[in-house]
Amino acid sequence: MNPLNRMSEGLRTLRADGHRLDLRRIRESPAAMLGLVFILAVAFMALLAPLLMPYDPYGIDLGDRLANPTWEHPMGTDELGRDVLSRIGYGAKWSLGIGLLVVVITSSLGTFLGLVAGYAGGAIDGVIMRLVDTMLAFPSIILALVISGLLGTGFENLVIALALTQWPAYTRLVRTLTLSIKEMDFVESARAIRASRARIVFRHIFPNSSHSVIVLATMDMAHTIIYAAALSFLGLGMQSPTPEWGAMLRAGVPYLSSAFHVSFFPGLMIMLTTLSFNFVGDWLRDTLDPHRKETLAVRG
Repeated sequence: MNPLNRMSEGLRTLRADGHRLDLRRIRESPAAMLGLVFILAVAFMALLAPLLMPYDPYGIDLGDRLANPTWEHPMGTDELGRDVLSRIGYGAKWSLGIGLLVVVITSSLGTFLGLVAGYAGGAIDGVIMRLVDTMLAFPSIILALVISGLLGTGFENLVIALALTQWPAYTRLVRTLTLSIKEMDFVESARAIRASRARIVFRHIFPNSSHSVIVLATMDMAHTIIYAAALSFLGLGMQSPTPEWGAMLRAGVPYLSSAFHVSFFPGLMIMLTTLSFNFVGDWLRDTLDPHRKETLAVRG
């Protein structure tokens, strides 16, 4: 059975037996539990960085540049003498913020188009899916590079570049689920009592596909953080002195042989954060769709 159809079967089971996600069950998965704790710690650090971080992330001290990690500077200092730990703490706001904003935009747009395409069918479905197929014919990171190059650097342009390239995965997933869910008995009953199309789509179909969107969005946070860091690393995203992790990673490249910590710690944060979102996403996927364990491939 196709993986997307198996997810639809899982959603049917959820509807039939009243199963709801119990976050307390995450304790049964040590990897997911560690991932969730780390994500919450990073979010906490991002929100309270001005209170938690010991130094000004923009404060320059040329007399203490490229210093190795010490008790005074646990992660050392960068090429301008700025405290790496403080910059990573403030940078969490940028990296998580970009990821969250892009995922909200792409999941909302992609889900809406998927619902419309799956329920309306016909020419509307054909137009939307041909656009999706066209977008998925190219690697999303390559399209993001092209768009970033055309728009220029900065926060807004980085968000636009990533949002324009990542919505098709949601559209394809939600359309497939909609095609299955709209044939179920409870949707037929809604049609029988002459419920409006909007009510059927948003009251009956969307709630039964939202679990899958949540799973994809959780995993997409990992993709988005990596893509944003990659664009910044290539000089097409956030720019210095903004303490975004990808930009920090790029700034430390010339000093890898003499002060590897300047790039190591931002790179470590990117790796641990993306791993954490993947662990939580895997747990959500397996919990919300108990009929399968293999990875759901929805990204082109």
